[in-house]
Amino acid sequence: MLQAIERQRYFIDYSLSSLARRRGKNLGLLTVYSLIVFLLASVMLFTQSLRQEAAAILKEAPEILVQRIAAGRQDLIPAAYLERMGSLRGVSEKRGRLWGYHFDPAIKANYTLMTADQHQLPPDGILIGAGIARARGLGAGDFLSLRGNDGKPAAFRVEGILPAETELISSDLILMAEPSLRAFFGIPDGLYTDLILKVSNPREVRKVAEKLTLLLPDTRPILREEILRTYDAIFNWREGVVFVLLMGALLAFVIFAWDKASGLSAEERQEIGILKAIGWETGDVIRMKFWEGGLISLSAFLLGYLLAYLHVFFADGFLFEPVLKGWATLYPAFRPRPVVDGLQLATLFFFSVFPYTLATLVPVWRAAITDPDSVMR
Repeated sequence: MLQAIERQRYFIDYSLSSLARRRGKNLGLLTVYSLIVFLLASVMLFTQSLRQEAAAILKEAPEILVQRIAAGRQDLIPAAYLERMGSLRGVSEKRGRLWGYHFDPAIKANYTLMTADQHQLPPDGILIGAGIARARGLGAGDFLSLRGNDGKPAAFRVEGILPAETELISSDLILMAEPSLRAFFGIPDGLYTDLILKVSNPREVRKVAEKLTLLLPDTRPILREEILRTYDAIFNWREGVVFVLLMGALLAFVIFAWDKASGLSAEERQEIGILKAIGWETGDVIRMKFWEGGLISLSAFLLGYLLAYLHVFFADGFLFEPVLKGWATLYPAFRPRPVVDGLQLATLFFFSVFPYTLATLVPVWRAAITDPDSVMR
């Protein structure tokens, strides 16, 4: 066992010296190789971090949202629907919710306005997201003027800024008291935007949703897991868009790497011929070249992945941030939390290290089985 390990160490030492003799060519390959791994790993790490952040934020969201559908579109839902539901088994809480959208021509952005159920706010008080605060230059104690549903401007006093931990979904959010929101949008008492239900047992969520469709046929229940799947699909789509944009660079690298791996230079063929002439076996030559290709690909993978980790989690992934986050005007100041998915890491390692390493073996095997005299000529 120790002898086999020592033998492999000799192969590695010789491979390193062989790479050093052609350092210019190999450094160029290593740089391009690392850059490709860096780009791919950056996209994967940033997208995975967004998925984890969205899942963490929505963890406390209600299990079921109930929307009323009229003419194929969402409509206001009467409070009487809460009574029509009765006491559904497994439902621990049910209540109405008020929210809506408002376009602000001052910064050409949409705000999401919602009632502050967990905050006691005065009639003219609001809590705003950090994105709105930055865009409008507002702080606690300042006033924000918005034009309501009746066309008249309404001034609201900023009571505070929403926490930075939730900025991924609260960047464009404004929370206000229920009477103020009803007056702003012109929503009469007894009507809500939608209803929310909290279910104690996760295994009963789908059963409760089925009962709702029978009790209230003009409603549409939306499960929290469906919202999570939607976010996941959006992030997958954005990740795919970036990969498509990188496809040209990927194809260029594949051609470059394949050309480098599949064709030996005259110097390399002569080296193999000399090794064969002094007593190296075909298997020894293949092992030496395997280590040579493996050292390049493994070094490129480690360097590229390390740079991607620093780029995403310490430089906020600035290269891909606008595409993957997707906000048009109110960009949230979002710092990704370090998240490494084992399956993604293994997939990237397999498709970035093994193809190049294996591609080096075919031309080496052909040269190694050829008569040393003809190879050296």
